Amino acid sequence: MADLHQQFRRIVADHMANDAAHDLAHLDRVWRNCQQIAEGEGVVAGSTLLAAAYFHDLVNLPKDDPNRVGASTMSADAAEGLLAPFSFSEEGIATIRHAIEAHSYFANIPARNIEAKILRDADRLDALGAIGIARAFAVAGSLGRELYNPTDPFPTIRALDDLRFSIDHWAAKLLKLPRKMSTDTARKLATERAAIMCRFLENLANEIGHKLPENWGG
Repeated sequence: MADLHQQFRRIVADHMANDAAHDLAHLDRVWRNCQQIAEGEGVVAGSTLLAAAYFHDLVNLPKDDPNRVGASTMSADAAEGLLAPFSFSEEGIATIRHAIEAHSYFANIPARNIEAKILRDADRLDALGAIGIARAFAVAGSLGRELYNPTDPFPTIRALDDLRFSIDHWAAKLLKLPRKMSTDTARKLATERAAIMCRFLENLANEIGHKLPENWGG
């Protein structure tokens, strides 16, 4: 596995886009999350899960791209070609493909096996906690979005607009991720990481002279 791990890292390093939120470090974290979740669920994190973790973002389209919904299927297609030299069975390739296709939040494809559930949870876990905060602002900056609405930063009198304000995206999606996890292990980890983000929001609210509404975004 260690040798296969390094081979996969070398391959994907040449295919990753210049995106701080979806780079090789992201793949390393997702694989680490996969291992942690698998251990908690009593599952072996084998070569199919390793491949799915490192090849899941081969095609990474911007979040405002109209073809974003198909990016995970494109990644699965690209992964199948790159994995051809390795000795995966047809069943193994099918497992990897499905895990990659189903990991996407946008594609909304039901996860049919444990590998798909673990990868999806692991990927979503990387959108939470301290690293989730960093990634959220990195993405917002790349898309030219404002940090928050200065008059109503934690919407109480307006509708959420996460296409314009980064903090709105936390309530629209990120803070809802813990209850969308497929495994008990990931749900516990996600809840802990969401709490880190909520503490950040409390500090932010204090610094900008606003009050964070109770249970905002959860």
